Amino acid sequence: MNLNCSLWQENSMSVKRFAFAKFSEVTEQCFLLFTLILLMFLASLTGNALIALAIWTNPVLHTPMYFFLANLSLLEIGYTCSVIPKMLQSLVSEARGISLEGCATQMFFFTLFAISECCLLAAMAFDRYMAICSPLHYATQMSRGVCAHLALVSWGVGCMVGLGQTNYIFSLDFCGPCEIDHFFCDLPPILALACGDTSHNEAAVFVVAILCISSPFLLIVASYGRILAAVLVMPSSEGRHKALSTCSSHLLVVTLFYGSGSVTYLRPKASHSPGIDKLLALFYTVVTSMLNPIIYSLRNKEVKAALRRTLGKKKVLTHG
Repeated sequence: MNLNCSLWQENSMSVKRFAFAKFSEVTEQCFLLFTLILLMFLASLTGNALIALAIWTNPVLHTPMYFFLANLSLLEIGYTCSVIPKMLQSLVSEARGISLEGCATQMFFFTLFAISECCLLAAMAFDRYMAICSPLHYATQMSRGVCAHLALVSWGVGCMVGLGQTNYIFSLDFCGPCEIDHFFCDLPPILALACGDTSHNEAAVFVVAILCISSPFLLIVASYGRILAAVLVMPSSEGRHKALSTCSSHLLVVTLFYGSGSVTYLRPKASHSPGIDKLLALFYTVVTSMLNPIIYSLRNKEVKAALRRTLGKKKVLTHG
């Protein structure tokens, strides 16, 4: 029996606990990876928390674009916290087990935050489209109520998909083996442990992935297609540069997030391998979340100024 796995008998053998596969038998490699992931995790938490705090405490940033950016930062915090702590524990401890309920909970929150981010990135693209292509009506069409509604829909879709996918997968029987060849309870490696023929379940998960990843991505492409068309006919080079600079950060974040997500969930099952899937998982759960606040703060003067003001207030309160 695998480490940290326990089985119980009820009509048929059913898995009661899972265990994450060990990354390496070499202790030094595990410790090195633990250190790197911990540093990136702390950088991600700090960066996203500072951006959210800077936006909420600086009235000059109380605009639709920064409202969505604050929501994105909160999603990134939840996204990483749902996965990384358990991943870190598994790297340096023999206690790599997780209960069936704990695994389902992790999958739910990971899916919730991931799908919500897909939808929110589409809402952010729509906001940029309205700001550049319809500036005269922007203030009325992107009111606080509209922005709050778009954010709530993003979170709501993530919650519904998370509940549906988690309930669908964990309604299956798991009769061993119980070792998850991954860092966390992601959909494909958990499906691989289910008993019997899971082809219909895999097809359903694939369809949901296409809808939840491709649909928002097509909205983003359509928005930026209209933006590009509007920018090309602008008479002023300064106006074109300003319009493109407001979109560049978002485009880079979209490329990182959707690129890694598409490669992970939309490629054929035959091309999956545990090693590549783990590397991709590290990228889209740790690296992208760490890079997002860096991208937005480095390429946005208003965010940098707000961060300086926020950090300045903290220093004053500390010394006071």
